[in-house]
Amino acid sequence: MGEGEHIADVLEATQQALKDEDAVKLRELSNQTVHSASLIQDSGSITLAVLVYTLSKLIERNDHKRAKNWGNFVKKFNSWMALAESSIRTSETHEYESYLEQARKSLASLSVNLKPYIQDVILKASINKASRVYEHGISLGKTAQLLGVTQWELSEYTGQKGAEESGYHTLNVKERAKMALDFFSSEKGKLI
Repeated sequence: MGEGEHIADVLEATQQALKDEDAVKLRELSNQTVHSASLIQDSGSITLAVLVYTLSKLIERNDHKRAKNWGNFVKKFNSWMALAESSIRTSETHEYESYLEQARKSLASLSVNLKPYIQDVILKASINKASRVYEHGISLGKTAQLLGVTQWELSEYTGQKGAEESGYHTLNVKERAKMALDFFSSEKGKLI
């Protein structure tokens, strides 16, 4: 199966997972798309990964229930996804990316009271997915460019993630103050 066929299958599965409000399936589909995006390095696959991940977060946190027009949104979003799926199956890449952009716009305008939150989730999803693409060996600059984030945002995120995975963590203010007091009180005794 080629990457285009794989993306078309992801688009189809995304529509069903969104109808089912299946956050786990959406996250899985997003991760599959990141792998494809790393291979073919196209903006459409990256956009798809970010959109699907954002939807998974909205459903996982039950934020979608705060949107009064969720049912209408799902229909509209899925219609854009169906058009994107049809375009990718017929190798119409430009149309595919255009339909994904329309899907992104519909997500961004889902609800007035959720708009700032959704924009924040989209930005964080972009950075998260960028770090996943970067882990696949794509350069920091190319990854940032594909996702429309700055190299600074991406390197800051990947640096934090790397520190967490290696077991390093920063101390909060109380822990640092206690450590300093302990250090100076033990040093004071040695100096006298």
